[in-house]
Amino acid sequence: MSHTPEHHRCLIVGSGPAGYTAAIYAARADMKPVMYMGPEPGGQLTITTEVENYPGYPKGIQGPEMMEQFKAQAERFNTDIRYGWVSKVDFSGPVHKVWVDDGKTEIHADTVIVATGASAKWLGIESEQKYRSIGGVSACAVCDGFFYRGKDVAIVGAGDTACEEAHYLSKLCRKVYMIVRKGQGEMRASKAMQHRVENTANIEILWHSETKEVLGDDSGVNGALITNNLTGEERKIDIYGFFVAIGHKPNTDIFKGWLDMDDQGYIVTTPGTSKTNVEGVFAVGDAQDKIYRQAVTAAGSGCMGALDAERYLTAKGIH
Repeated sequence: MSHTPEHHRCLIVGSGPAGYTAAIYAARADMKPVMYMGPEPGGQLTITTEVENYPGYPKGIQGPEMMEQFKAQAERFNTDIRYGWVSKVDFSGPVHKVWVDDGKTEIHADTVIVATGASAKWLGIESEQKYRSIGGVSACAVCDGFFYRGKDVAIVGAGDTACEEAHYLSKLCRKVYMIVRKGQGEMRASKAMQHRVENTANIEILWHSETKEVLGDDSGVNGALITNNLTGEERKIDIYGFFVAIGHKPNTDIFKGWLDMDDQGYIVTTPGTSKTNVEGVFAVGDAQDKIYRQAVTAAGSGCMGALDAERYLTAKGIH
């Protein structure tokens, strides 16, 4: 266990597009950033296959490869990238205290950029996890709907996001099955969003329905087994894409009590900035964005975080 705290001008907590972009900008501003990558280095993109909607990759790129390129670019400018995760923080003073790997290392930082992201909630079915890696199961219709143009797909969920994504998919896909656990009129989504999906011709809502199994082979998903939770009746649907839209959980628990959050745990930032309620602490990426949740918007907010941190250090006269 380290008994002498390390002191750094800029600490970045978490990796992914937001963290790595923050690192690139912070390093180029001579802030000598230290990054702890967290329990999932590279973030959600490391479990994403093809990425085709990030500018600069005209032929697309695999998510893990993309994150390796981001990492290499941050290292090129001498970002100190480390394995490990932040287990405790103390933001009570002008110097922010952070403990890594259950206290093995203590960091004192003039600025902290939180880029811990958010994790998609999953159904917990074994086959769901299997086809996340093989292909065919996704938690982002906007990211992956393009791959299923003209095909039949299913989406699980009953909130506004699920309705929005079902409607989005309906413009690309031949048919969209919407799997809803409760009955008609019991969706969590706003009435306006419910009416939108109910009035879309190629969306079929399966009420009182739950997914028993995602079906497929070595080439990906080709169906799903659905159970009616009122009658017990099982039904097989033929699909090629299976989307899960039951919510995300921001990875922000360690900051509770220090940073202002909304009721879902997303860090609240001053509009138009990455500033939190604590001076010198900035939040970027999916840890504070529950609306867009795209790699390109996360990267943009990472840039904002580094610029805000650099301006903060300059204003405080910290060199």
